[in-house]
Amino acid sequence: MDNLSPEKRSWQMSRIRQAHTAPELVVRRVIFALGYRFRLHDRNLPGSPDIVFRSRRKVIFVHGCFWHRHVGCRLTTSPKTRQEFWQEKFRANQARDQKAVAALRALGWETMIIWQCEAKPGTNLVVRIRDFLDA
Repeated sequence: MDNLSPEKRSWQMSRIRQAHTAPELVVRRVIFALGYRFRLHDRNLPGSPDIVFRSRRKVIFVHGCFWHRHVGCRLTTSPKTRQEFWQEKFRANQARDQKAVAALRALGWETMIIWQCEAKPGTNLVVRIRDFLDA
């Protein structure tokens, strides 16, 4: 049972950012520090990738573990209320992600997904990004 009124829940959900999230900012700082330049949220590409390298035809998506269902991650929890609604929401998110990646590949773009839990110190984020961009 939701303890919040529909108006309060709607307001709370509207505060969840789609762009410029903390994990995305971490990834952008790393990329910039490596000397690469990029564009953000290109709406002309399928899925509006978070980070776009036009000259390299490469894109990076920074996915939240909860919303995009990072398999095996401790951040991939499921709400206890309205489970059918949430399962359908998560399925739709995953289907949309797969469709965007497939469309980008069909257009000749390479894609990389960085999960929220990977955008932290102590991960091999720098190496992964450098390898992806230099390949």
